Amino acid sequence: MKPFARWRATRTVIAAAVAVVALAACSTTSSGDSGSGDAVGPVPGEQVAAAGAAPAPSDGAVASAGAVAPSAPVSGSAAAPKATATAAVAGGCARQVSAAPAVKVTQVSLPSKVVGYGNEGDTESLPMALAARPDGGSWLAWLGTDGKVYLGRLGCDDKLVGTPTSFTGIDLQDVQADAKGGVLLLTRKGDCGGGALCGGASSPCNTMHMVRFDNNGKLVWERQVTNLTGGRTGYDDGARFIWWYQHHGRLATNGSDWAAYFGVAITVKNGDCVDIHEGDRMQVVNASGKLVSGHKDAFEVGCSHAWTSRIVWDPRTKRFVTVCATDNSCRIAQPNPYRTVAAGTCDGTLFGGDLVPAESKGYWTAWSQGGKARLERFTTGKSTTTISTGAATQHPHLVSYGSGRMLLAWQSGSGIAAQVYDAGTGKTVGSRLSIAVKDHSYQAFKAYADGSVAYPAAGASTSSIKIARVLPQA
Repeated sequence: MKPFARWRATRTVIAAAVAVVALAACSTTSSGDSGSGDAVGPVPGEQVAAAGAAPAPSDGAVASAGAVAPSAPVSGSAAAPKATATAAVAGGCARQVSAAPAVKVTQVSLPSKVVGYGNEGDTESLPMALAARPDGGSWLAWLGTDGKVYLGRLGCDDKLVGTPTSFTGIDLQDVQADAKGGVLLLTRKGDCGGGALCGGASSPCNTMHMVRFDNNGKLVWERQVTNLTGGRTGYDDGARFIWWYQHHGRLATNGSDWAAYFGVAITVKNGDCVDIHEGDRMQVVNASGKLVSGHKDAFEVGCSHAWTSRIVWDPRTKRFVTVCATDNSCRIAQPNPYRTVAAGTCDGTLFGGDLVPAESKGYWTAWSQGGKARLERFTTGKSTTTISTGAATQHPHLVSYGSGRMLLAWQSGSGIAAQVYDAGTGKTVGSRLSIAVKDHSYQAFKAYADGSVAYPAAGASTSSIKIARVLPQA
């Protein structure tokens, strides 16, 4: 593990940071396609388009699957189910179930401004995140321009219900929900202290927090999952904090405990000064807001140097499962201890997408190298199945989609393209579809109990967000 206080990175996303901190290690991930295309125009109300339907309206609210690829399924794919005579609905929100995926885009007007996408680099702020509520609604979180993280409740129509609340935070990471409310993962300002770096210049020493809220969006408890205290600042030996370097994180829950997995800075004494390394950290907090000491899945440091930290709870094995992208042999790996899932190369384009349970057992993870997205199925360690998706992208997204399926999504022009896959075989299901919202490299699709999935995206103004929902498929 090399100190990143003296790194020299080749990535475009951290070029500006090199002027601040002198560095000396190999490069990590790239944001080669960080410009996700032009913003989509305003949505005049809610619109729905089924895969293979007529082209979308000129305002870009909805696009059909046929706009991305020929309507015929990819060779070897599973056939899409036939439409039924009577339209079915699913879940408490009674969302329509169709034979082919249908996309609905809803514009949400916000009472405050949300930060912009910027260059979508891995060191930049995450503008927004979405959580699936058990009742079919959502929690929408967004990073304001005023040093606060906002939280609003969305109804079945994906529009705001009631008045949003806010919490102090300089960066948003994720939000997850349960029947009692949910948890935000966010970053706050910290203190570097008076210690001396062995190389480079001073940089922020921030802290990562879980914030538990109830169904009214009100604070229940909050817990720091880094380890800065009044007696331990960022430049003290043994500190774990959030620096400028990649620090995005994700949440998972087993129904009572909450797990946070994120990039972290690691302070190590080196004579009369300290070196700052970079890795990842996973911590578990119980229902009362206390750290679970000695949890079998938690770790101080897993991958180094690490980015795209992904986590999922597996009720079949009763374990929190994690994967990272790392320049330790440049691979997609399971941490603590290292187990290679997929071997990559150190060319600055390695990116880890998302992690979902596979049908029956094991997991699928999406990743990209050289602008080509792949799917890997594994149980522990080395992948047993590799799917070359044909998606030309640096930043793939993956999410569970109903029963026995998953949805791979990626930037395509000014919008998002997506393809359904069988979560057992890895074969494609039906045609590709278009989602007419702007992609963000680090934002996540979320799965809902009714079989739909949803994604938050930039709205038509700085005071709006679009919710793109892929409705349930029969």
